[in-house]
Amino acid sequence: MNALRALRTRPMRALVRDVRLSGLLNTGMTQRYATTAQSKPALPPGSELAGKSNLTAKIHEKLKIMQYKHNKIMEQMTGDISGMEREDMARLAKEQSSMGMIVVPYEHLLKLYSELIELEQMMSADDPDLRRLAREERQEVLENVVTAENDIINALLPKDSAESAGAILEIRAGTGGDEASIFCGDLLHMYEKYAQLRKWKLETMSMDSEGDKIKEIVLKVSGRGVFGVLMFESGVHRVQRVPATETQGRVHTSTATVAVLPHAANVNIVIKESDLRIDVFRASGKGGQHVNTTDSAVRITHIPTGISVENQQERSQIQNRERAMQVLRARMYERERSRLDLERRASRNKLIGSGDRSEKCRTYNYAQNRVTDHRINFSMFNIEGMMNGTALQIVIDQLRIQHDLDELASMDNFDDISPPNQ
Repeated sequence: MNALRALRTRPMRALVRDVRLSGLLNTGMTQRYATTAQSKPALPPGSELAGKSNLTAKIHEKLKIMQYKHNKIMEQMTGDISGMEREDMARLAKEQSSMGMIVVPYEHLLKLYSELIELEQMMSADDPDLRRLAREERQEVLENVVTAENDIINALLPKDSAESAGAILEIRAGTGGDEASIFCGDLLHMYEKYAQLRKWKLETMSMDSEGDKIKEIVLKVSGRGVFGVLMFESGVHRVQRVPATETQGRVHTSTATVAVLPHAANVNIVIKESDLRIDVFRASGKGGQHVNTTDSAVRITHIPTGISVENQQERSQIQNRERAMQVLRARMYERERSRLDLERRASRNKLIGSGDRSEKCRTYNYAQNRVTDHRINFSMFNIEGMMNGTALQIVIDQLRIQHDLDELASMDNFDDISPPNQ
């Protein structure tokens, strides 16, 4: 009994080593599978991960090539470097560091594959306690495999510099009359609560509202990596519920559109003054005599593209013009970014999470307590958590995972995969 208690408390990796040495496993078989895992990183048929790995055989092949090059560079740098020029040393050090960001987690993944194979063999051992321990440890290793693969995927994918920027968040009421305006306010509340959780700063740039009915609002969201997180929120959001004004209990369907643009504060967007048409007019709505008696509202139109922005949020014409120019720059930056992105991806026939999608991207069904994102066919039954911002991260994570997997699947040749730039 004492021996069994000691067996249960010992680390599984130590058990694996002791079991192999004691002969409970066929050493030749274990060595054969371990060698297979290192030379061709694929688990044996029947394994839980067989055919389910996010890393395809072609990507594994590319990773093996990178591993080989990385090891060769390490050999050069640890060998005789007395005759090597300083520029060559700097180049090798940069290549080694860049490749290491992918190779190091890949080598960790290969070790996990080998551990998993050993544990699968231990699960057929005669000792029931050893089988139970192997099953428990196997589940942990499976989770580590998924984490390691995700780390490799993140390192492989090309980085979009815009994802680290802040964002311009635009929410507009769609079809559905007053209920659409109320839903627009609900979405605003959701993003406000989510921003508080992320410790982001929100600044209202312009708003057209009446009480809790918001026809349109434009926000500047400041923080680290805001656009990379919110970029998948762009699209048509649909709500299905019984409005507060409905007396017969009928379910209404309304929509609101969300557009998320990267904030172009540090981007060199050239806008010629001669390409702008600037109109000033009297602001409408509440705000006292000053709002309605001075030409403080500004509308700026970029003539070559037809992009038009207006702002009447501030009392000063100068302030409204400055805010309108910020939105105009963001829209022009997104326009150019989208054009280049579509050109780069034209051969892949794939687009996910674009603000240009005309169909609904997400449905909020109150009667069923359900939120469904139609782009990834993902449903979550927590409408309250979604609307108060606490559950939004779950959907964003699912969208990010699918986006990254689609990006990886679209890499049809080795030239698409390269070490990340530092």
